[in-house]
Amino acid sequence: MSHCLVTPGRTFAERAERATQNAELQRALGNLSVRLHTARMVDERHRDWKDRASAIRRETVADLDSWLDRAEKALQRTGATVSRAATPEEACDAVLDVARRVGAHRVVKSKSMATEEIELGDAFAAAGITSLETDFGEWIAQVAGERPSHIITPVIHKTVDQIAALLSGYAQRSLPADHEFLTEFARGELRPHFLDADLGVTGANFVVAETGTIVLVTNEGNARLCTTVPRVLVCVAPVEKVVPRLTDLGVLLPLLTRSATGQPLSNYVTMLTGPRRASEVDGPEELHVVFLDHNRRALLGTPYEDMLACIRCGACLNVCPVYRTVGGHAYDSVYPGPMGKVLTPLLSAGTAGLDLPGASTLCGACTEACPVEIPLADLLVRLRADLRGGRDAARVAAGRKHVPRSGEAGRRLPGEGYASPASHLALTDGDHAPNRRTRAFIFRTWSRMWSSPAGYRASISVGRAAARLFGAKAGWMRRAPGTAGWTSTRDLPVPARHSFRQRWRARTRVSQRGDESW
Repeated sequence: MSHCLVTPGRTFAERAERATQNAELQRALGNLSVRLHTARMVDERHRDWKDRASAIRRETVADLDSWLDRAEKALQRTGATVSRAATPEEACDAVLDVARRVGAHRVVKSKSMATEEIELGDAFAAAGITSLETDFGEWIAQVAGERPSHIITPVIHKTVDQIAALLSGYAQRSLPADHEFLTEFARGELRPHFLDADLGVTGANFVVAETGTIVLVTNEGNARLCTTVPRVLVCVAPVEKVVPRLTDLGVLLPLLTRSATGQPLSNYVTMLTGPRRASEVDGPEELHVVFLDHNRRALLGTPYEDMLACIRCGACLNVCPVYRTVGGHAYDSVYPGPMGKVLTPLLSAGTAGLDLPGASTLCGACTEACPVEIPLADLLVRLRADLRGGRDAARVAAGRKHVPRSGEAGRRLPGEGYASPASHLALTDGDHAPNRRTRAFIFRTWSRMWSSPAGYRASISVGRAAARLFGAKAGWMRRAPGTAGWTSTRDLPVPARHSFRQRWRARTRVSQRGDESW
């Protein structure tokens, strides 16, 4: 079983091109992503929430191992069994060990990106165990044999007509393309499986170190059924899901739901503290928690540790112009969008997703939208440079110096004496040394030209001549020598006929003659 996060093969550029030519996908993205973007933006009134949430997450990450130890001890005090998995394979083995011990044949799963990451569904299938996704969107993706395309709304890439056609094939009868009808149909299909399940599996939105409480946030209630009906429950939680205190949820929960769906709070917030007690009428008799590392702790003490603050709200996906154009499947990763562009190469330890950091306009919308203030655009620039072996260049390109956070005194600074988690990553095909030398020569020459007024004016003159030569139309140039990497997917703006300096001089001369008509 391979856990590379990305399916090897076709490049992002090829997948993106196919996505832009898919009319149904473009219709689905156009109908949904703009509404989600509008609904989920956290406005300036909640700026203090973002600051407080950022402080909580940075406090956790700065001492993650300690908080993880506290969470493990607190969980054990509640009666839960805790294990740690360094790799996806170890995580799958831990879950399968529980399933085999209790003789589980039927499993119900709540929505969880962690179980997608470790490919737990495939592991169950290989072991002859039937697992069912119980989130409506995840179930649709399972029926379609597809990976979710969004971490919050798994089938945002499908229109209601496509979903109706898919479920009609599943039901072997015609179903109307009506949201309420399809939801009712799915409810009728899924509910009986909870009663028959031998094992429930969930992820975790948060794990409270203070109390050993597992927090699950849903809008459908399926997570609550997964945690209360089956006799045995397994929770797979990435190590960064730990939060220090129960009171921290007063900040993190409203910010998560507002950033994810625009709601003040989701329909269901389930807090599970240990297995069922003698006086309780529901809940699992056994609770097992698997903490997943998968190269996360390797990010501690590096510039990339900020990614461990992510609360998986999906806000960065909703504002990203690339994601909103090509959808999630173009990334071919469990984690799409801006957060996935950073996480995928790092978590896969260089085995996949190496072209994803380049799939960004660096517009900074993701950084602005992030509710815990992760500098995603800066991290993308740094990761691009690290993938090419240039950590110093990344720091310059990011345009800022590292400012040590509270409690960071004495720790090494980024780029100074650390082994970057990206430093060992292999380069993508075609990015070999000759290409890098050519790129470096081009940018050096460009820098020298634009470092002097004469060089800048000369280059603009060349640009105007090229525009005339290569048939620029309506102010745009569709092709030019040496720009195929750009013009194959986008048009270049033609340089203005007159520069600002030329226009200013001409206007000044006219003004001095007393003629304002120019």
